[in-house]
Amino acid sequence: MDDDLRFEPVTSERWDDFEILFGPQGAFYNCWCVALRLPHAIRTEMAPDERKAHIRERIKAGPPPGILCYADGTPVAWVQVGPRHDVPQFNSPRTVSRPLEEDDAHDPSIWAVSCFFLLPKLRGKGMSHRLLAAAIDHARRQGARLLEACPIDHVKQSKSVTLCIGSTAIFDAAGFETVARRKDGRPLMRLELRE
Repeated sequence: MDDDLRFEPVTSERWDDFEILFGPQGAFYNCWCVALRLPHAIRTEMAPDERKAHIRERIKAGPPPGILCYADGTPVAWVQVGPRHDVPQFNSPRTVSRPLEEDDAHDPSIWAVSCFFLLPKLRGKGMSHRLLAAAIDHARRQGARLLEACPIDHVKQSKSVTLCIGSTAIFDAAGFETVARRKDGRPLMRLELRE
């Protein structure tokens, strides 16, 4: 299947593919990948259709907030990647993913990989490694200087839903280094993209 994978930034023209991939449940429990875009108090008051409309407007506004993966022309996976400032909750002072320096949250050259979504049949088969590689390539092409993530060290199984934030193992394999550990099992990791 690897030879048939294609990675494309999500744009308005690809909204239908995004919607197909996320399905009637909006990926994880009608999240529609807005968890890091909106404060918890606001997000939990929104109906699923409102969350869906929010991400649709964000995609329409551009630039692309992530990448879709296609297998044989069908959307099968997603990775959210973009400047840290595009995912405000990733920067909250109360989170383990908060930036090392406060100004990093507003620096357009510091990006974050903050969410993965794969069709269940693809989980546990190395697809996250391919998605992360595509995210790194995309960030580099867009001029990012640093790429950060706050994955999870351990889960009971590779198909766990908690892996929507990614496992430390895939970031280790891609060359990310731990730059902070504010909570056991949740390192803040960083990859330098410019030589």
